[in-house]
Amino acid sequence: MQLRLIRYLLAVAEHGNFTRAAEALHVSQPTLSQQIIQLEDILGVTLLDRSGRTVKVTDSGRVYIEHAERALRELEAGRRAIHDVQDLARGELRLATTPTFTAYLVGPLLAAFHARYPGITVRLQERSLDTIAAAVAADEVDLGIAFTVSRPADDIECQPLLVERLSVVVGAQHKFVARKRPITPEMLASEKLGVLSPDFATRTHVDDYLRSRGLTPCIAVEANTISALIEVVRHSDVITMLPEAIGMQHADLHNVAITPEPQPRTATLLYRRGVYRSAVSLAFTALCKELYSDSC
Repeated sequence: MQLRLIRYLLAVAEHGNFTRAAEALHVSQPTLSQQIIQLEDILGVTLLDRSGRTVKVTDSGRVYIEHAERALRELEAGRRAIHDVQDLARGELRLATTPTFTAYLVGPLLAAFHARYPGITVRLQERSLDTIAAAVAADEVDLGIAFTVSRPADDIECQPLLVERLSVVVGAQHKFVARKRPITPEMLASEKLGVLSPDFATRTHVDDYLRSRGLTPCIAVEANTISALIEVVRHSDVITMLPEAIGMQHADLHNVAITPEPQPRTATLLYRRGVYRSAVSLAFTALCKELYSDSC
């Protein structure tokens, strides 16, 4: 069976329309329709319901597509394996990470990786925490950096990378900079607080911490990027809670201790278990172990 027929089926299923699928595939609509009929004849079942305005996948088609997508992922892994260069003179790494880790971890890590393997191209994606494990499982990326997954899938391996601690972060002119003792959660809640939007795992961690103390903060700013939140804190008396490492990277920001401390979180490296892993993926994993072996 030609792979082209399978790709045609997947395109029609994705677009729900023969015309749009044909445009995406750069073929004529009659050609596409004929190819799908040919595939149905080979399999002896109807894969698509054409009776309505929108083309829908039948039950048989849904089952077949599930297996076809899995087969295409394995074939793509095979292609990468053939072209994998063991001396790491060239190649690529598909890496997914949360925006929080992009803000302080990914830069130094990729700098060390490129210094050692300058011919490797890294294709970096920022994704939300809840989609990284799914992207790894679907072979959309080779590796993911995320917080510990509470219930990882059977085919996902989680390697501890480092322990992240949250800190109160203030601008250089804030009154807390001169304070000699840690602040309390009650003092934090009485200040104008800047927070990340709810789709950030860090925001959930901060909310859980304050809720556990029975506190409702005065939220002055809610930002959907870490860089925007940092700029607000840098130029105002708004304070925030971010990973300690972020505060340490900026000369005009200061980390302020708070007691009791929020519960630390473990960053992990995620990859698929029991499948082929490229030399590039293994080299990046080895570098992570080398750099952060004492961090957990």
